[in-house]
Amino acid sequence: MMDNRFKHMPADYICPFCLVVKGEEDEENKLVQSKQQDIIYKDDYVTALIATLWWPNNKGHVIIIPNKHYENIFDLPIEIAARIHKVSQQISFALKACYECDGISTRQHNEPGGSQDVWHYHLHVYPRYFNDNLYFTNGDLSTPRERSEYAEKLRTWLDANMSMS
Repeated sequence: MMDNRFKHMPADYICPFCLVVKGEEDEENKLVQSKQQDIIYKDDYVTALIATLWWPNNKGHVIIIPNKHYENIFDLPIEIAARIHKVSQQISFALKACYECDGISTRQHNEPGGSQDVWHYHLHVYPRYFNDNLYFTNGDLSTPRERSEYAEKLRTWLDANMSMS
């Protein structure tokens, strides 16, 4: 059980990532902006999907979430953390192959002071390009149609190349 000092999720919080894992979609995009077509990988423990918020020079980045609800890194079991990290490595290979990016960055936020804004642990995996200004730009909401092209490329690569035994 998580120490209450590290818990910040409101009592009435409806978790959008839990809804994604359950397969629920929200046509009005009020709770869940992600669509099932955004999912590029899913197993019994984690789900990886194209993020809805895109940075101008880093489109199509991936978010990896545990299928069970854990609020942040303080709550996350080490076995699930290891699985997320293993999947992030495979996603990194896929991004390099499909996007021809120059590098990869991972990013993860915890608690309000750490800029966490969704109360479900998640790891961002960004394609990086020289002089992309990732940390100096703001993200904008993408459309399902924009995400579908990126999701299809990554799904195809992962289906052919991913080894997750």
